[in-house]
Amino acid sequence: MSLKIHHLNCGTMCPVCAKLVNGEGGWLSPAKLVCHVLLIETPRDGLVLVDTGFGQLDVQTPQRLGRPFLAVSRPQLALSETAAFQVTALGFKVEDVRHVIVTHLDLDHAGGLPDFPLAKVHVFQPEFDAAMHPDLRSKARYLPSQWAHSPRWVKYDAGVGQPWFGLNHVQSIQGLEDQILLVPLIGHTRGHCGIAVKGDDGWLLHCGDAYFSHKELTKPSEMPLGLRFFEELLQTDRRARVENLKQLQRLQQSHGHEIQLFCAHDPVEFQQY
Repeated sequence: MSLKIHHLNCGTMCPVCAKLVNGEGGWLSPAKLVCHVLLIETPRDGLVLVDTGFGQLDVQTPQRLGRPFLAVSRPQLALSETAAFQVTALGFKVEDVRHVIVTHLDLDHAGGLPDFPLAKVHVFQPEFDAAMHPDLRSKARYLPSQWAHSPRWVKYDAGVGQPWFGLNHVQSIQGLEDQILLVPLIGHTRGHCGIAVKGDDGWLLHCGDAYFSHKELTKPSEMPLGLRFFEELLQTDRRARVENLKQLQRLQQSHGHEIQLFCAHDPVEFQQY
């Protein structure tokens, strides 16, 4: 089964200070982050989205994202960057998107869920539980209005699955055979996952927010200080996050010729595709 993979930016964010966030540019210049989303064409089961970025309702009513998020992230919120717009621009209908797989349910990853109300939404059970019953610290990161339409959830239990290139408890996405996999990478959130996709040129691993900069995989000492601060500020389990980051670093070193790793927000990685 051959999968055709499109790389979409479904949300440009421009926080202050490019020097601290991107590691280059001026201290007063705006930085640039993306919301790296995959659109996958399957031969038998329609289209699959990996994450959604911001949705049409986020663009139309940005205040629902919350003042702190808007002030810090400074999202550009253009309809032309929403997944729904880009799906139709490629000649498809939104109804063709039959599956959405989320790395996690943070508001900048799940905003487009209402734009695809007929799709099954695949999520790691611990992440579903964290989003539906957030603790006080996590309430700001989850936005219940993004799933107020009652998505067709498909949940995956923790602690089951098979090893995959040294990573444990990896599960196939139901209905999509063994070419799209759910890879637990907890730490950023309680149920954060990566999504592995097998294309014609080998495996891609969308690492979500398991790391924030490509430099974390190869030159950790050069990680921009601003991103390092936000990474640690937003983590829910530091020990698990750091251990999973080490796993990804080992994966890059040992299997970089077989697997292409990228995260959700790095514009350098996105530009490569």
